[in-house]
Amino acid sequence: MKATIIGAGNIGMALATGLVESGTCTRQEITLTRKNPKSLEAPGLEGFQTTTSNIAAVAEADTIFICVLPQQLNELLEELKDSIDCSKQLVVSVVTGAHTNAFRKILGEDTRIIRAMPNTAMKVRESMTCLSSANATAEDLNMVQSLFNTMGQSIIIEENMMSAATALCACGIAFFLRTIRAASQGGVEIGFHAGDALKIAAQTALGAAKLLTEHKSHPEQEIDKVTSPKGCTIAGLNEMEHQGLSSAMIKGIKLSANIANNLYTAS
Repeated sequence: MKATIIGAGNIGMALATGLVESGTCTRQEITLTRKNPKSLEAPGLEGFQTTTSNIAAVAEADTIFICVLPQQLNELLEELKDSIDCSKQLVVSVVTGAHTNAFRKILGEDTRIIRAMPNTAMKVRESMTCLSSANATAEDLNMVQSLFNTMGQSIIIEENMMSAATALCACGIAFFLRTIRAASQGGVEIGFHAGDALKIAAQTALGAAKLLTEHKSHPEQEIDKVTSPKGCTIAGLNEMEHQGLSSAMIKGIKLSANIANNLYTAS
């Protein structure tokens, strides 16, 4: 498969790596674009095709990955509308907040498009990616899901849930990192050096997540295993709840979902 990645920043380069490691493409079959030619020098040395011309990049592509900012999308689609062949080329978008209707309005109603919402844990192959589609075939979905599964896990959802996925999945990385930072600060308060406290907190968070993903259990089931009557765990949990831990997380996720839903504005 020949692939083009428009906007080869952090997410775009993670996708390029995933395409190679999944066996979907060779480096020579992937074309990367960015406005700044200097930023393409290193990928070029690694064997990727590079160009600053989006039109040239899509000419021979089977799949086009669009990884630009929401405010750049309309201009990009107008630039590409006469160059993309909707009958032959698949479009994969990681543009936050942009509904498939925005693509079909400019590129054509028959555009095969898959929306993907990964997170930055792609870099360590632990991303959670949510996918939705319009006009895509089962083969299209299987290929894209297989790609993202090389970088973590993925699920297919309805498109009306993509803003929610942005909040829980993409923004969620920051939310969980903040809770790890808070835990490490608590560790310093009780006597650990900062580096040790962060290492303990991060590994403990990783262990907690693996208990759920590998046991396929509910958090409360695992919590019950480490709480005992009049014990220190339940005392700490109750104090956190009194201070609004769960409530703050829920409110933050709801606010992020609402903002994500309004990041892209169609012209």
